[in-house]
Amino acid sequence: MGMWCGPKDVNLCLRCAPSLPNFARLRKSAVMKALPPPSIAPPFARYAHGVEVPAGQRLVRTSGQLGMMDGAVPEGPEAQAGICFANIRAILGEAGMGADDVFHLSAFVTDRSHMAGYMAARDAFIGARAVLPSSTLMIVSGFTRPEFVVEVEAWAAAP
Repeated sequence: MGMWCGPKDVNLCLRCAPSLPNFARLRKSAVMKALPPPSIAPPFARYAHGVEVPAGQRLVRTSGQLGMMDGAVPEGPEAQAGICFANIRAILGEAGMGADDVFHLSAFVTDRSHMAGYMAARDAFIGARAVLPSSTLMIVSGFTRPEFVVEVEAWAAAP
């Protein structure tokens, strides 16, 4: 059996999950539950249609992060998105959380051609996990400076 239990499943079965390198961390955060209604089409990328966060979890909501480091803005959506996700990881770290605790991502790109670069950076950030986050991706007309092509914000929850 492969890493994923089935083509429509976003959760791993107990037989598959222990093979993940960060299984101990995933067990701690596996209290989140993906919500894959059988009445709608499955997600066409690595996300869940919905994620249930149990009562009593601490929540972190980031502001939209832009791809700027030390005042410089790299060219290209993947490089900018990589910085966005590094910023999100740092913000979550301040709350004792990490990427595995993210249950929703919202992203904004300035052109359809930027989607692949953003999604590559997002997939690297998400990694292998038991419950994929829900996700929104919108194409917008622009940001505060024309060199920005990607912005990402996150919601995370942990005990």
